[in-house]
Amino acid sequence: MPILGQMLDMISAISAKRKWLITICITLLSGLQNASSADIAQELNTLLPKTLPWDINSLSKPPIYVWLDSNTPVRSLLYDGPPFKGNSTKIFAYYTTPGLLSGDASKDSNLPAMVLVHGGGGTAFKEWVEIWARRGYAAIAMDLSGCQPEPNYTRLPQGGPMMDEKDIFGNVDAPIMNQWPYHAVADVILAHSLIISFQEVNSNKTGITGISWGGFLTCITVGVDKRFKAAVAVYGCGFISDASAWLPDFAKMQPSHKEKWVNLWDPSVYIGSASVPLFFVTGTNDPAYWLESYAKTYSLVEGEHNLRITPNMPHDYVHAWAPPEIGLFVDQYLKGGTPLPRIKLPRLRNGFIEADVDAKTKLTKAEVFYTIQNAPNIDRKWSSIEARIQDVNIIAKAPPADIRIYFVTVTDERGAMVSSELVWLPVQQTPESTILKQSSCERASGIKTIPMDN
Repeated sequence: MPILGQMLDMISAISAKRKWLITICITLLSGLQNASSADIAQELNTLLPKTLPWDINSLSKPPIYVWLDSNTPVRSLLYDGPPFKGNSTKIFAYYTTPGLLSGDASKDSNLPAMVLVHGGGGTAFKEWVEIWARRGYAAIAMDLSGCQPEPNYTRLPQGGPMMDEKDIFGNVDAPIMNQWPYHAVADVILAHSLIISFQEVNSNKTGITGISWGGFLTCITVGVDKRFKAAVAVYGCGFISDASAWLPDFAKMQPSHKEKWVNLWDPSVYIGSASVPLFFVTGTNDPAYWLESYAKTYSLVEGEHNLRITPNMPHDYVHAWAPPEIGLFVDQYLKGGTPLPRIKLPRLRNGFIEADVDAKTKLTKAEVFYTIQNAPNIDRKWSSIEARIQDVNIIAKAPPADIRIYFVTVTDERGAMVSSELVWLPVQQTPESTILKQSSCERASGIKTIPMDN
């Protein structure tokens, strides 16, 4: 692949988060369509960070821990975290299993396990580990703000950095080990190392799910901790300096500080190296993580991934851990469960939107959701069209000519709903032949599609 190699050399100075998409575009535009995925992957390995902020080998060893409560169905503990400002740290966590919840110890053998990562305004949630234990999993949920939730939410004497905007964005020139994103990812990896050290857990069957900032952290963690076998990111994604609720925070930064923060901590730097199956869950109008960044993030994932985009999904914890598809997705990889349907990229032709579906279950409903507004994420109005199901094919009459974004959803006999990738169209009406000429990099990037000459 000498031509591709020369082109990669030309873009070596570009920040890491851009390189994957640029490489795809170069590959397509240079007529290298015959390049194998293995060839491209080999070239892309040179684009991953040569050094990581974290010592993965060290973090992969079980931390020292003490039980605070070892007699209740949901147990609490403290485990050792990385130093913060030269001082040792402790992380609070909840842990439970099917046997602990039911009082039947015979249930606790060879268990799959989940690591649960909270977001902003959150902590270790007892309800969350209970949900997963009732699904048949061992589960651990840690606090990432140096606090403990009981008996009252209080600061730990040896707590790490706080989870606030100052510690997340304001300390980029501080030593790496004194910054919140470093600690948050390290604490998650350590929780993983701890749970797989428990004798009742099958260390080869672990998953991770995170909500909001926890989804953000999940996207980083799976790129550096290769032991997970399934991952679910709810709301959170990468490219947050491009399109998210935190644009004002980045606007306050000096350009060099912004670049440094992005290259250190944005998930776009890491998620492209993830090999774990990923499930992305969000709403069309999420106020924090916008669809433009969401689309760019999932487009970096080479391996298996699926989507669940829900119109107007609220941004909170209850709605984030409630979707049954999350459990079904994890079951698929950790318990041999029936897979969720997966929709291939939709296409628009002859006045119809069509999509093919890989499904092991009977499909009962299909819809096309679309917006005609080129508006901010939270302000877009979405409409829907019923689609016909013909075996494993979805067909719907095309929406209005001024459609801006659309995606397809299917629901199966279990009531499980999944989405296609988002399809972005030009602002102006474009002949069908032009729409079909959109390059993969234009669709994947989430950037406005520029009409091409016929």
